[in-house]
Amino acid sequence: AMVPASNMKLITTGAALHRLGADYRYKTGIGYSGTVKDGILHGDLYIIGGGDPTIASRDSIAVPVEQTFRQWRQFIADAGIKRIEGHIVGDDRFFDRVMEEDSWLWNDLGTYYGTGVSGLSFYENVQDFNVAPGAVPGEAVKVSPGYPEAPWMEYRYSCTTGEPGTGNKLYYYTSSLAPVGEMRGTFASDRAPKTEEGSNKFPAYTCAWHFMEYLRGCGVECSEGAADLGDTFGLPEGTVCPADSITVIGSTISPTLKRITFETNFESNNFFAETVFKTLGREFSGKGSYETGRQAVKSILSDLGVKCNGVKIQDGSGLSRQNYISPEFFCTFLNAMLGSPAASDYLMTMPSPGSNGTMSYLMSRYASETKSRILIKSGSMDGVLCYSGYILPPGVTSAEVLSCMTGQNPAFGTDASLGRNDIIIFSIMTNNCTSSPYRVRQILEKILYLLTTEIPSAGVNAGQER
Repeated sequence: AMVPASNMKLITTGAALHRLGADYRYKTGIGYSGTVKDGILHGDLYIIGGGDPTIASRDSIAVPVEQTFRQWRQFIADAGIKRIEGHIVGDDRFFDRVMEEDSWLWNDLGTYYGTGVSGLSFYENVQDFNVAPGAVPGEAVKVSPGYPEAPWMEYRYSCTTGEPGTGNKLYYYTSSLAPVGEMRGTFASDRAPKTEEGSNKFPAYTCAWHFMEYLRGCGVECSEGAADLGDTFGLPEGTVCPADSITVIGSTISPTLKRITFETNFESNNFFAETVFKTLGREFSGKGSYETGRQAVKSILSDLGVKCNGVKIQDGSGLSRQNYISPEFFCTFLNAMLGSPAASDYLMTMPSPGSNGTMSYLMSRYASETKSRILIKSGSMDGVLCYSGYILPPGVTSAEVLSCMTGQNPAFGTDASLGRNDIIIFSIMTNNCTSSPYRVRQILEKILYLLTTEIPSAGVNAGQER
């Protein structure tokens, strides 16, 4: 077995589409504790997280945060609330509060791709910083926090301007133990100013605070300010309302799981993948955690007829180096997904080389007609490069294959000209490579080209080793 890196997302998204369905949506509720009298809420207003990863997200599928806040504000108005004599609470109980998987590397935890998961997320749990080099090497880097505003955070900057040509070596370090973050490293003097993305470990509080500020702009005051249910910004002991006792006055929904998994694989979005992973655990056992996520995925794999012998699943995105999966397992899983009711939706989450997203650079030297036949997911980290996916028959578009799989074309799965046996399944994995990633990629691109052009697809049993 090998470290799959982001190829792990193929398993997470496939399992989710198979078990939850493409139309699954997350729900975020607005509710309150206490009573409403004469326009005043004598109690706390709750933003009840349901795991939605798209709240205030930068992604194109997300509803703009102003629109979301406007809907929440309308729920409050409809309930007759004009003032809140209490807190606005970010309720993240949908998942546990272990945001990061235990095996993730320390220097990944402060990055945008290691933000971790919350039952109530905000802006993909990212904190932006505006950075620019100093005038000469050795000077301090010019850093200022960007969106979302977080006046409760203490930021420390120990980063310096590097020599020309040394690139961006900035790292942001933070933890949920305290509202403190530090930017370290170097930023070359010849680099242009940019937005550096770090991790926000207090997303539920961030959501509550920003909604509080929005309400104040609408004339709705809150006497006690924002709060969450954690140790740092939590409500006073003994004042948390049980989840089943909150009076719910409205809810908003996320985009469909189909769209979320599409973005997960096209953009290799770790945050989306980990959210989906914990969601599987929540739906499987009633508790959203990494452990229940692992149990859920193994249950789904069993349902698909895929044995997990010799496989170790640690997280949903592949950020952990303790995921261990073989190329044979990937081929078996990808073959099983062709028989899933979610097959067509699953294939639509996978890009072709040269398309938008993380595959835009792949196989740039090769013809479009070759690349368009490949549906692929990459996985890369230091010393690791993996590609897994499907190769479609010559002269057949992905749209035609998908129409067959959804029953619009009865040829699929029969002895007619197009069937499952015409699709080649591949998984190419490299670990512990000391060569340059560019050189390794060139070799794997050549293998993909030969698989696509030299191996006849007709009669090939899907998933069979070639």
